[in-house]
Amino acid sequence: MATPIPVTDPDDPRLEPFRAIRERDLVGRQERFVAEGEVVLRVLFAADRFETETILVSERVAAGGRDWFGLVGGRTVLLSASDDVIADLAGFHVHRGILAIGRRKHAPGLDALLAGLPERALVLACVGIANHDNMGGLFRNAAAFGAAAVLCDATCCDPLYRKAIRVSVGGVFRTPFVRGGTGAEIVRALGAHGFRTLALSPSGGVALHEALRSPRMALLVGAEGPGLPQELLDQLETARIAMAPGFDSLNVGVSAGIALHHLFGQ
Repeated sequence: MATPIPVTDPDDPRLEPFRAIRERDLVGRQERFVAEGEVVLRVLFAADRFETETILVSERVAAGGRDWFGLVGGRTVLLSASDDVIADLAGFHVHRGILAIGRRKHAPGLDALLAGLPERALVLACVGIANHDNMGGLFRNAAAFGAAAVLCDATCCDPLYRKAIRVSVGGVFRTPFVRGGTGAEIVRALGAHGFRTLALSPSGGVALHEALRSPRMALLVGAEGPGLPQELLDQLETARIAMAPGFDSLNVGVSAGIALHHLFGQ
C-alpha cells in the first residue's frame, strides 16, 4: 500500500503542479487536469483512458489512512502537506483535503470514437456549452443514463476543467468524449455513422415522448439562452419537453437529464 510522503517546504519542486491551480487549471497542458476529492479520485483510478501522475493530500487525510491508498499505482507520486501549505499552493482552501494531477492518455478523433461505438448506442452532443457547472452536470447525466459518448464542439468549455470534473462527480472520466469542430460537423459525422439526431429545443416540433427513435440515437443540446443555432434546428428533428403553461425554461443539464432518461428507458 502506498504511503504519503510528507512535504513541508512550499517550494519543493514536487509540489509545482499544484501551484496557483485556480488561475492555471492545467487545461490545455498536454491533456493534464486537476481532480478533487476521494469520490472523483476513485472514478479516475478506474478509468483506463486516464492516468494519475501526482496526488497531494492533507496531513489529516494522510494520518487517518484511506483504503484507496492501496489503489495508487506504482508510478503515481503520493504526497502529503499541511492544510496551510496546500491552500497557499492552490490559491484556495481544499475542503476535501485531496488534489490530484491526472492526464488523458489518448484523445480519440470524432470519427474514430463514433466508429467504435456499439450498434445500439446513445450519444450526447453539445454545442456552445461554456458554463463549467453545466458541462459537469451534462457529463454526470451522461454517465447516469448510459450515454456511450459525449461530443462537444469547439465553442464548448473543456470538460477537463477542475470545476467541470468536480460537478460531474467523475462522470468526465466514465464517458468517452471529444471536443472540437463545429456543430454542423458533429451532426454530419453522426449521420455518417448511422445515428439519428434529435435536437432539444423549447420550440421543438414534437413532444419528447413522441420523437422517433433508432438503435443509434444522438441527443443534441445547446447553451442556455441562445439554444441551438437555427441552421441546425432547421435540418434536424426537434423535440420539446412538456412544461407548465407560460414557462419554457429549464437548465440545460436538467433538460438533457430528462431527455437522456427518456431515451435510455427506451
